[in-house]
Amino acid sequence: MERTSLADRLLVPVGGLAGWGLVWGLCSLLRYQVEGWHHFTKLKQAATPVIFSFWHNQILCATYFWRFRKIAVMTSQHGDGEYIARIISRFGYIPARGSSGRGGTRALLQLKRHLAGGHAVAFTVDGPTGPLHKVKPGPLWLSMKTGIPILPFHIQPERLWEGSGWDGFHVPIPCSRVLVKIGRPFVVPPDSDAGDWVSVYQERMDALTAYCNGYVWGSR
Repeated sequence: MERTSLADRLLVPVGGLAGWGLVWGLCSLLRYQVEGWHHFTKLKQAATPVIFSFWHNQILCATYFWRFRKIAVMTSQHGDGEYIARIISRFGYIPARGSSGRGGTRALLQLKRHLAGGHAVAFTVDGPTGPLHKVKPGPLWLSMKTGIPILPFHIQPERLWEGSGWDGFHVPIPCSRVLVKIGRPFVVPPDSDAGDWVSVYQERMDALTAYCNGYVWGSR
């Protein structure tokens, strides 16, 4: 177990509160335009848990948009993971500690238990280190083992700043319009090879990305 200093123990809660305030302050000013909401409401009416799937660079808007739904989210065990866990907890998310690099198997099993308990889970499907817009099989494995549908979505601000990291992290310009495009859910059959479904999954995520990148805002 890593030992934390007194400074860390003080900074983590303060940093979590500050991060929550920044995300809320920025994202509450955005104007959300949603397409495909019926895909989500149909699953909700059927009391079906959901495996949400989106790109890593859309974390900021996604955190605010899907807030207070008790969605379990995989977060890093180390480094900035504690800050992120504090921030998302304030938005009503449930942190599942681990990542695809470290503690990934444990985190997937945690998410599986959350699904069994009726909670939705969410993945940045190309995270935490990329490559950008390349899907990873974690959500496919969960769907195959649980029979629960994957619900892909894409969030695209009309105006934004892009970070310099591997994902070009999206920071929407205040008061921008934001398109939320929710795709059709799909279930991976239990006797499938998750690897065979990666190309299908990639095509679905790419189609959402292409639609949102080509979206013509006009006067809507």
